[in-house]
Amino acid sequence: MFKRLPGDEARNLVSTTPDTAVVFRPAVVKTPAILTIVILAWRMLAGLVRTIWRHPIAATIPVALGATWYVYGWPMAASLLGTVILILASWAYIDRASFNRLIGYRLLAWWRLTWIYRRHWQPVLIVSGLGRHIRGRDYLPRLGKVTCTSWADQVTVRMLKGQPVKDWTDRTDHLAQGFGATSCRVTLTQAGHLTLTFPRSDPLSEPLPALSIPTEPTVGPIEIGTREDGRPWRLKVHGTHVLVAGATGAGKGSIIWSVIRSLLPAASVGLVELWALDPKLMELSYGRALFGTRYAATPEECADLLDEAVTVMQKRAARFAGLQRSHTPTIDAPFVLVLVDEVAFLTAYQSDRQLRQRISCALATLTTQGRAVGVGVLAALQDPRKEVMNIRNLFPDKIALRLDESEQVDMVLGDGARDRGALADRISPVPERGAGVGYVRLEASPEPIRVRAAYVSDADIHAMVNAYTPYGSAA
Repeated sequence: MFKRLPGDEARNLVSTTPDTAVVFRPAVVKTPAILTIVILAWRMLAGLVRTIWRHPIAATIPVALGATWYVYGWPMAASLLGTVILILASWAYIDRASFNRLIGYRLLAWWRLTWIYRRHWQPVLIVSGLGRHIRGRDYLPRLGKVTCTSWADQVTVRMLKGQPVKDWTDRTDHLAQGFGATSCRVTLTQAGHLTLTFPRSDPLSEPLPALSIPTEPTVGPIEIGTREDGRPWRLKVHGTHVLVAGATGAGKGSIIWSVIRSLLPAASVGLVELWALDPKLMELSYGRALFGTRYAATPEECADLLDEAVTVMQKRAARFAGLQRSHTPTIDAPFVLVLVDEVAFLTAYQSDRQLRQRISCALATLTTQGRAVGVGVLAALQDPRKEVMNIRNLFPDKIALRLDESEQVDMVLGDGARDRGALADRISPVPERGAGVGYVRLEASPEPIRVRAAYVSDADIHAMVNAYTPYGSAA
């Protein structure tokens, strides 16, 4: 009545009654005790060597204290320990930055590696689906080094063989919640190795005042704010085109006016020309005097100004043909930056079809041919959908400020940008916390960078108008 089992499986059956489940006796392999002892000793030795290699200072301190206690007694060891603690406390009080860089962040990294990541590594990865449970054994990606900065933990991970990066980018929410962080960002450092960034605080939560106007003329990269890691945010405008997308009140004006502010010294000596298209008549009109005759507000004026920029571009291309492949700003051939406050108003929302096609063709021509001859476009818009802005892929560098929907993040920054940590849809709508905060994706790097632009107030713009006068025309 029973099906014959192959090989010797039949003898391992515990019960063969019809109303009892078939149970197989597990195979037992007896390991010699000496082999088990050797394996455990080897693991302890390897762990000790690895600990000393990774934390030489932390390993030296207890050894030195123990040796002092053994040779001179516990009073001398206690005195030595108190002296070390006093020196470290004084160092932290006098120069907190250097103490944190050399001691503080290293101790914090060791603590978070031990108490946060190593302790929760297995359950978080199993629950999130990044580990594998096969035949009673857990296969987990290997936890590597933890590095702490002033605002985040950077955790290195060695993935399982054959595991795709997409498995990690799809589970950033699981990782963030599992390790008690607000978000998680995944960066592929090399084949098979990732870096997970878990922010501990938000260094961009406070508004930034307007930056000082540069003392020397420059065409970039120009400083317009700060990055999340504390370094200055320098935006390249010469030799590229920049698209800024963000909802109402997201801070697009902060980026535009910070760029203008940084380029004013170069514009005053004739190395830069700022051409402004302001169809809303609200943002750029406040500093209209800075643009001179290169200011347009009505759709007809904007179309004429764009056609003039195309003419300048074509004349330069004919002049530079066969002589140079890249542009260097000079007084005879300055860098022309075309600023468009709300580009969708001139393209998708323009009722005059002929005028709309004319503007769209001019913008497409500038963004495909302009940067090699020193004509750049900085365009801002609210709605990044394809039917609204069908030439968004012609902008090499893109900035996503606060957006209304998660799908819009990939529309602006490219596919997979949100999975890599560009959470532009989660930026706070409160102006004090979120205005000017965004994510940048540059042509040279697919990884989004979180930044905040400095806020240029009306008083700052008024001071700029008083200090600088209009400048000549491009040739």
